[in-house]
Amino acid sequence: MELWVEKYRPTTLEEYVGNETIKNKIADYLKQGSIQNLLFHGVAGTGKTTLAKLIAKNLNCDLLYINASDERGIDTIRDKIIPFASSMSFNDVKIVILDEADYITPQAQATLRNTIESCSKTTRFIFTCNYLERIISPLQSRCQTFEITPPSKGDVLDTLKNILANEGIEANESIAMKVIDTHYPDIRKIINTIQGSIVDGKLKIDNNSLKNTQLGGLVVDALIRKAKLSEIRQILADSGSREFDDLFKYIYDKSSTLFGDREGEAILIIAKYQYEYTFVLEKEICVAAMLNKLINLC
Repeated sequence: MELWVEKYRPTTLEEYVGNETIKNKIADYLKQGSIQNLLFHGVAGTGKTTLAKLIAKNLNCDLLYINASDERGIDTIRDKIIPFASSMSFNDVKIVILDEADYITPQAQATLRNTIESCSKTTRFIFTCNYLERIISPLQSRCQTFEITPPSKGDVLDTLKNILANEGIEANESIAMKVIDTHYPDIRKIINTIQGSIVDGKLKIDNNSLKNTQLGGLVVDALIRKAKLSEIRQILADSGSREFDDLFKYIYDKSSTLFGDREGEAILIIAKYQYEYTFVLEKEICVAAMLNKLINLC
């Protein structure tokens, strides 16, 4: 089964929804047939990778795509990027897309800075990241930086309705909006959730699952912001839940992004409190204690 996020990924700038000012700037670059080094940052699932791939597709270029969440060390730069940038090309330019560049270690980023300078005549780099602060300043200064913001909820709903119509599925706007409200602004997750909620050709959704996911999103956002414990306790209380089993897995799945080099410490804390959770009477207190530990690792 083909994933809808790939099947309906925009193939032209005209199809790309939102960020009109940035789209116009990119369109000017494409008319000139060349680009600067670019850095796209913003929350997950808002189209940073799609925009980077659209640029490469519309230029006469050789392309090297690397997902830095999988290949984040100096070896990737030495064994892949430098040979690619140094090789001969019959096209106008070579482009390296480094997706999720905030996973790249600071040491590798420093090496990459030198590579950008030494290969500036032949190669351009496009970086995407969720957390701009994890990109070292010398690397940021060598790029034109754009914040990619999500389209409006109304635009997302229109996109979903078009996808469902193409798939021959009746669009239930009420259910679609529940999914949007739960996962916004992560458009990728919204589309994946909708696709996973098709049963016998109809759109159906588990309200309890949505509620748990919404709580996870609020907690993760609080961790990223290093919110005060009082705010986190309020989030747990406002959820109206007395069971938080799914929250452990939700945070675990995002541990690489949340905790970076301290991911191992975070996983040990999650495992410890998940074990204790089984035996305690007041589940909310156990979860609050875990989050109080984790917030210091973000």
